[in-house]
Amino acid sequence: MNYGILFVFFLVISTVPIYAQSIEDSDVDKLALYKLEIIEHVYSIPYAVDADILAMAIDPESRSLLIGLKNTQDSKFVIDLKHELINAQNNDYVILADGKEIDYQITLDSDSSMFTFFIPEFTEEVEIIGTHVIPEFPLGIILIFGVMISSIIIFAKTKTLFFK
Repeated sequence: MNYGILFVFFLVISTVPIYAQSIEDSDVDKLALYKLEIIEHVYSIPYAVDADILAMAIDPESRSLLIGLKNTQDSKFVIDLKHELINAQNNDYVILADGKEIDYQITLDSDSSMFTFFIPEFTEEVEIIGTHVIPEFPLGIILIFGVMISSIIIFAKTKTLFFK
């Protein structure tokens, strides 16, 4: 009789499904959204972290996304960034937490990259550095400057001809 109970117990334990949690399976639907507004365009940035997000901003000079944090606990940081917002050649990004480089995992999609990395307690700033960020110098502004400079040159030449 005891062997029968042990056999049933073993059978129940061995048939109970065990699910490993991963960010792709369980947490994607739980990501919060940060609305980043850049030149009249709003980017929704999904993220998950055990901290309060103060702000996110693009730094065109360093080609990076800056993220200000407070009340940070030791936690996993997950952020999903569109390729049009930030991108890197060969997916060689650099991620800094308070100026120190940290390891990360990247999951690529057709239009975005999902970063997963660990941030230590009391982290105040995370910087994700790529090779291309929005806004790069827009083509429309270059054309406007070209037209303005051409107009000034033409006006200067015609003014000297009329006033000689």
